[in-house]
Amino acid sequence: MSEHVADIAWERETESFAYDDYNRTHVWRFDNGLEIAAAAAPAYLGDPSCLDPEEAFVASVSSCHMLTFLAIAARKRLTVDAYEDHAVGRMEKNEDGRLAITRIDLHPKIRFADGVEVNAQALDKMHHAAHEQCFIANSVKTEIVVNT
Repeated sequence: MSEHVADIAWERETESFAYDDYNRTHVWRFDNGLEIAAAAAPAYLGDPSCLDPEEAFVASVSSCHMLTFLAIAARKRLTVDAYEDHAVGRMEKNEDGRLAITRIDLHPKIRFADGVEVNAQALDKMHHAAHEQCFIANSVKTEIVVNT
């Protein structure tokens, strides 16, 4: 078991606290000293230069899938030279009528080392295993689709 901690800090920077007026910018602090400027998504009056929680959620799913895939490849002695993903999260109303990230499409592009051959069926099995073993995917009910 392990614990993962984030400290979130916000302070009002506006005179008015009306919905259209108050600032959404805040800071995420992590135990390694990293600080990230965060805000609501621009659609919800957030600063577009900051990271928003929805983007961070999509990135977390993509990152976890990648790290799990790399672990599987390493255990199979299939050397990976590069991995890129264009992850897209879809926000819409869920079955309860509430806004939620209801689907995340991953579009991983993997470059294996010279001489490493992985056919489409084996690659799909590796992605399926990565999804099944991903800590983040196992923690959410959002549909996550891997488009290879």
